[in-house]
Amino acid sequence: MTNRDRILAILDGRTPDRIPWIPRLQIWYEAHRRAGTLPEPYRRWSLRDVERNIFGGTAARDGFVYRTEIRDVEIRPQRIGEMETLTEYVTPVGTVTTRLRSTERLRSQGIQDAEVEFMLKRREDYAVVEYLIEHTHYRPAFEEYERYEREVGEDGYPMVNCGDCPFHFWLRTLVGYDQGYYHLADYANEVEKLLGVIADCWRQRLWRPMLDSPARLLMHGHHLSSQMTPPRLFERYILPYYREMSPLFRARGKVLALHADNDTRAILSHIERAGFGMVECFATHPMVPTTLAEARAAWGDRVIIFGGVPSVILEEPFTDEQFEAHMADLFRTIAPGKAFLLGVADNVMPGAKIERVRRITELVRQRGAFPVE
Repeated sequence: MTNRDRILAILDGRTPDRIPWIPRLQIWYEAHRRAGTLPEPYRRWSLRDVERNIFGGTAARDGFVYRTEIRDVEIRPQRIGEMETLTEYVTPVGTVTTRLRSTERLRSQGIQDAEVEFMLKRREDYAVVEYLIEHTHYRPAFEEYERYEREVGEDGYPMVNCGDCPFHFWLRTLVGYDQGYYHLADYANEVEKLLGVIADCWRQRLWRPMLDSPARLLMHGHHLSSQMTPPRLFERYILPYYREMSPLFRARGKVLALHADNDTRAILSHIERAGFGMVECFATHPMVPTTLAEARAAWGDRVIIFGGVPSVILEEPFTDEQFEAHMADLFRTIAPGKAFLLGVADNVMPGAKIERVRRITELVRQRGAFPVE
């Protein structure tokens, strides 16, 4: 079987010949390419060539099923020095601004700029952001997706990023973690109204291109965690949205994925109740308190786990012995291997020992055949 065959088998609830092994190498590759420290012979190779050499596939994370258009809004980006970008969003009801900031280290590793100033700062900003949401449209890009899927070919199967749920989009993208819960306390009416506007607009405009698209594996949810979206808030603000949407996905044969690179120990049951069919980049101990065994006990094979290798064990100070012990425990935990894709949470980072990534490829060949023992 090819990697594409293996992934599709798992999405269908079938068992492939062996567990798929799909690490994300982009950050490692880009950091070393820019620094001129890629090992031979990778210095003359593309990322895709390196992926094929190391694990025989590709992560396939660059597909789109829609493009976003903001209408009747003037967007004014402004560079401030070499490391900052201030963007104004000018509407008939007011203006909001965002600020992105980078560092030399982030630039050298090809990592995106950090958002340090968010749209929502005052009560008055809520009406402006409502206007922005109401004037955002989603144009289907199905032919673009199909071209990308053909380009990926048998090396993998695309996972399409379709944004976040309304509550966490508000919390992480519009107001920021630092101020979000102050706003929820101080501007409760405005927050509730905005969340309703976001949900209504996405229900009418965003769900349709996701549901009608040729893609089967759609990620719509990021970074939900025990700390920032704990059970009480998950039940009130997140669960109703997904309980309405996820049955529509299942009816179309699509798998709804959560980008789960946070501690999820307190919300494992909530993730399943929300209707997620997969948690990808699933972070586990020693990066977070959640263990792979706890997740398997909570979900069985009802929720596909894509992860299992915390990126920190690929680096020092973890020893080769500790790395080997972790991998041995992983294979014991996932046996017999149903509903599991092996990956790195979240990325193979610049400090990773690439020989350990190649060692996992070897272990998958040795121990990854079904049924995993």
